Amino acid sequence: MSSEINPRAEVSPKAKIGDNCKIFPFAYIEDDVVIGDNCVVFPFTSILNGTRMGNNNKVHQGSVLAALPQDFNFCGEQSELVIGDNNIIRENVVINRATHEGCKTVIGNGNFLMEGAHISHDTVVGDHCVFGYGTKIAGDCCIEDNVIFSSSVIENAKTRVGCCAMIQAGTTFSKDVPPYVIAGGKPVGYGGPNTVMMDANGIEEKVRKHVANAYRLVFHGQTSLFDAIRQIEDQVPDGPEIRNIVAFLKATQAGIISKI
Repeated sequence: MSSEINPRAEVSPKAKIGDNCKIFPFAYIEDDVVIGDNCVVFPFTSILNGTRMGNNNKVHQGSVLAALPQDFNFCGEQSELVIGDNNIIRENVVINRATHEGCKTVIGNGNFLMEGAHISHDTVVGDHCVFGYGTKIAGDCCIEDNVIFSSSVIENAKTRVGCCAMIQAGTTFSKDVPPYVIAGGKPVGYGGPNTVMMDANGIEEKVRKHVANAYRLVFHGQTSLFDAIRQIEDQVPDGPEIRNIVAFLKATQAGIISKI
């Protein structure tokens, strides 16, 4: 099944376009681009060299995919932006490709990027995340699955957000946000366990209580993070979610947010 490419779109003959795609007038697609099946590219969208896009994606007006990285270390290398399946990329979204050759900016599956969101170079985004209006993610960040960013959030470089976390509107943060929590405020701090997202992802009530107890030790205890991790391992019943929390905390390099 061929794709519908409007003659007023500028699509390189070297670009690889899958089946059943629709490309509207005034879209711009460069040579080194791969687009999967059943994608929709709306007018005035730029899909630049290095883009590798999967199936069933929608890219709305004014968005720029694989924009050159805004990184002083960038020297023109051939890098990539890899986008999975079933993503919705709304108006004026900018996603940079990676800085160095062989590296990738990655957007997983089923994500929703609202108007004006920006994902910078070498950032890795998991599946089923939401990026609110005007949210800006700096370079070299890692965002796990099922994370929600409200509007106008700024995540600074080389930080991580754990799965099922939520960042409240207008928050700026420079430290890691652990999984299953709500973070917000100025300065940013821990606002409690994200019970709504845990429930939505099938985490049962007794496990949600274990998560709350683990974070009580981290954020309300009078000990170091190292000792809090040991207390979690000793005192909180084991399970995949608790192991996920412990692994995330042990791996932090930027440090984690504090309590509000």
